[in-house]
Amino acid sequence: METRRTTVRDVRRANRASLLTDLFHGGRQSRQQLGETTALSQASVSNLIGEMIDEGLVEEAGLVGSDGGRPRALLRVAPGHGYVVGADVGETRVLVELYDLAMSRLAMAQYPLDDGSDPAAAVALLLDGLAAVVKEAGVRCGEVLGFGVGVAGVVDQSGGSPVVHSQTTGWDAVPLGELLRAGTDVPVFVENGAKAVGQAEMWFGAGRGARHAVIVLVGAGVGAAVVLDGRSYRGAFSNAGEWGHTTLVYDGDLCRCGARGCLEAYIGSAKVIARIAAATGQEPEPGLLTRMLAAGGALEGPAAEIMAETVGYLGAGIAGLINLFSPERIVLGGPAGLALGERFLPDIRAAAARNALKQPYSRTRIDLCQLGPDAVAMGAATLPIARLLADGGLPPASDVSAPPSRAAHRRSLARGRG
Repeated sequence: METRRTTVRDVRRANRASLLTDLFHGGRQSRQQLGETTALSQASVSNLIGEMIDEGLVEEAGLVGSDGGRPRALLRVAPGHGYVVGADVGETRVLVELYDLAMSRLAMAQYPLDDGSDPAAAVALLLDGLAAVVKEAGVRCGEVLGFGVGVAGVVDQSGGSPVVHSQTTGWDAVPLGELLRAGTDVPVFVENGAKAVGQAEMWFGAGRGARHAVIVLVGAGVGAAVVLDGRSYRGAFSNAGEWGHTTLVYDGDLCRCGARGCLEAYIGSAKVIARIAAATGQEPEPGLLTRMLAAGGALEGPAAEIMAETVGYLGAGIAGLINLFSPERIVLGGPAGLALGERFLPDIRAAAARNALKQPYSRTRIDLCQLGPDAVAMGAATLPIARLLADGGLPPASDVSAPPSRAAHRRSLARGRG
């Protein structure tokens, strides 16, 4: 096997990535603090931070006192250095949001998706949404660092361009990355929606500070993002985390995927709503479950029984994750997951305790997502930021056609004037 030698350029990129990642996740810090947290020499920190300030990627943001000396400048990733766009392709709508690098949302567009099984319709709405949020925020397309898209199903990244496989929506080997790139020059990133939310919750929400966690989303679909030792676990073929399609009851209820007894067939919101409607005579409207749980009154009769069963199934499913992965945290989210958790979290924990091994359960916290029920678009927006951090703010090593940085452009102008 051919090995590649590490070059000075590789080391510089890695050191910039370390500094930039520490600043993004750790907040405002001085050069001295960055040297301590990254273990880089003060000379290296000063040189690399100077480069990134010249490029407009890092900026000074206030002062902090020192022990008897001059105040030290605090640094941060410059929010306006670039912008990122995230999108959530749901079964009935497409949501697109634009953020700056401080993750402040600056624009949003939402469209109904009449036929979620038609990839062409979703692509058209995604491109319309991208154009709409860029215009609303008043930024140029060239300032957008990337367009992240969260979708249901397995996202196969192995061929270089993301391909989506989703039995529940009927997407069979849809080359979504290729279709989107044909309509925009903005770099495109595609990921499973649960994994996108998982990254956002690990960065900004209930998973922050944990090294081993599972973020579970319960809505019409049911999925999970598994984080092992700080890294998202994708599996050999990108389909790790299809928790909703693990078998809960042998030869049980029919699931949307075509199999029987899947966890999703028992806790997915569409299935729960159908059971409530059949038992109570109400219309099976999409918002029935969340409205019923948000009402706050005591549940009685068949509705109470169905909720008790659903909570039990959810707890049993969480117990399986605890037994398999022994995480520090289980983070429960998604529209139905949050609605159930806000009303029944002690019962969900009790059901998990009954079904999990005692020792791993005793070391696992079960919390609710902190970013809300609709965090897929925000999670998708973190995908291009992750690339920016990993590359240290430099163009990808393979991208020889990437435009020069702002600093390089200024140096070129200065040479021209000289």
